Parts: sequence; C-alpha cells; structure tokens
Amino acid sequence: MPKDSVPLADLRRALVIKLRHHGDVLLTSPVFSVLKAQAPQLEIDALVYADTAEMLTLHPAIAHVHTIDRAWKQRGPFGQAAAEWRLLRTLQARRYDLVVHLTEHPRGAWLARACGARWAVAPKVAGRGRWWTNAFTHVYPHPRGGRRHTVELNLDALRRIGVQPAPAARGLSLEPGAPARARVDQLLAGHGLGAGAFIHVHPASRWTFKCWPAERMAQLIDRLAAQGHRVVLTGAPSDSERAMVEAILAVAGSAPLNLCGQLSLKEMAALTARARLFIGVDSAPMHIAAAVGTPVVALFGPSGEIDWGPWQVPARVVASTRHPCRPCGLDGCGGGKHSDCLVQLEVERVFAAAQELLGG
Repeated sequence: MPKDSVPLADLRRALVIKLRHHGDVLLTSPVFSVLKAQAPQLEIDALVYADTAEMLTLHPAIAHVHTIDRAWKQRGPFGQAAAEWRLLRTLQARRYDLVVHLTEHPRGAWLARACGARWAVAPKVAGRGRWWTNAFTHVYPHPRGGRRHTVELNLDALRRIGVQPAPAARGLSLEPGAPARARVDQLLAGHGLGAGAFIHVHPASRWTFKCWPAERMAQLIDRLAAQGHRVVLTGAPSDSERAMVEAILAVAGSAPLNLCGQLSLKEMAALTARARLFIGVDSAPMHIAAAVGTPVVALFGPSGEIDWGPWQVPARVVASTRHPCRPCGLDGCGGGKHSDCLVQLEVERVFAAAQELLGG
C-alpha cells in the first residue's frame, strides 16, 4: 500500500470522470464497484458524455450520473458557456472529497481544481508538465501497448490511492432496467423467441476498419441457421450500420430477425442478456455482452484483444495468425479503413469458435 494512501473512511463523496466512447465508459464500471465495496459510506458520482450515460445509469454503486452534451457546441459560445457553468455549479455543490480522472482529457485537471477536492488522482501524461501534475495529489503510470486489459488500467487509479481491488468486484456491470427487459421480451415473444433460444449477432462498429465483410458474416449466419439456430441481428441507427446489416441480409440465404436501429443501449443489453451467444467485432456491444454475462465470440483485427477483449466471460477471440503486424492500432492498413488481418479471417474459424461455446 502506498505511503500516501487516501483515508477512504473519511470520504463522503467522490467523482469519477471518463470522457470517452461507449465501450470505454462501460469498462470503468468496476471502478465504481471496487470503490463502493471498500468504502460503503461513499456517494460516488460519474461524469461522462451524455450519449454514453446509459452505460452507467442504474449501476448499484453510482449515486448520480452527470453528463456533458457534445451538442452544447451548437448553442453558440454563450449557450455553451451557460451549460458548462450550470454543470460546474452542480458539481461544486456536491463537495467532492475525491476526484478520479481516468483519461488524459484536460477537463479533468481544471475540474479537480474547480471542485476543490482534497484528493485527486489521474494518469501521468507525457508533456503536460506541472499544470497537469499539480492539479492532482496522486498520479499513476498508464502504460500502453497491449500489456494489460483496460479494466485493470482503470483500476490502477484506485491502486495508486491505496485501494486493492478484490477479484470478485472487478466484473463489468450494466443494469438494463425493467422497462428495457419488458420491451425486449415483448419483441422476442412476437417472433416466437425466448431466453436462450437465439444467437445475437452485432456485425458493425462505428469504425469500419474493425468490421468483417458482410458476405462472410452472412455465410456464418447461414451456417448457424443450418444447424437450427435462430439469429437476431442488431446495429446502431446510423446509416453505415444500417447499410451493413442490409448488405448481410441481401446475400444471406437464411432469414435472421433484424432489429437494427430499433433498440436503445439498455434494450441492447436486455437482448444480449437473453441470448445464448453473442458474436461481434471489437465494439461496445461486445463489452455489453460481457457485462451481462453472455458468452462471446469476438473478431479482432488492428485493435488488441489483450487490452480490449471480452472481460471475465466465457469467450473465444478470433484473430489472424498470419499478420505479425497486428495489433497495429491503425485505422486500417496504411490508414485506408480496410484491415487485411480482419477482412481475411475465415468463416470456418469463426464458426468453430461459436461451436465451442455452444457445446457443439
């Protein structure tokens, strides 16, 4: 335990900041669980972007989820400033004793100062100098390069202040809520499906360089259907994800249930929790599947499975063994949005991974 450990028993309120995308935010959920387990009296709030809030709302260890709406910029300089001021006043009124900042976002440094927290912890950031380090009472190394899972890197913030995470508290947490479960159950019942009676396939990502070709995904779905498995397809309501799902349906010989664009994030979690198996790429829905305990087949290309793979759930990662350059972290080969290591993955390998988890 570090000599400058924070006295958790003296704390009343803490703020955890994670201003990133959906999957990144969900991977912070163990931070709240671990901190609450160590300090049950602590009220723990979160600060995230508004579009990612559903990743943490209803989390049993979180008191309030505060949000920053990226659309504030559309209100003009005065409208944005007013919204930012209201948020700051709300945070200051909470009188936080501890701020846990989990990224290099500059906002965390000035919020730690503005909120007047006695203790604040953040990762070391090269090149930030004293302006950064002086904003926090504790900083911790944040290595990159696929050596440890992102969940563990997030938990390093707590380790730095003297909190040693118990293994039982390190799992992801996502609570769909009763309304989401009810709507999903109604949708499934309308198609003759119940819990454990289907495979959930989410083929797309907002990042096209993480996607498998539509024709290969269609072949996989057809092979699963030939074995008698019902398949439910999902996707975000974006034009790109709708187009990918439509491309799959156009060449598939079977008829999976298409729910693309019809589900909220909470409803996506409720659906995945009902599935027998989840199949997808490195994306937020893959992390959602892990959070609700559904076995996962994950296809990985330029991103690394060591730091981003399915966390603490029965899983098979399918990745190229013929491309020593992966994981490169690039947005496609040469930055061209096309990842050879992923595009060339064989249908047979993905099907075999699914069979292992299905017990076939």
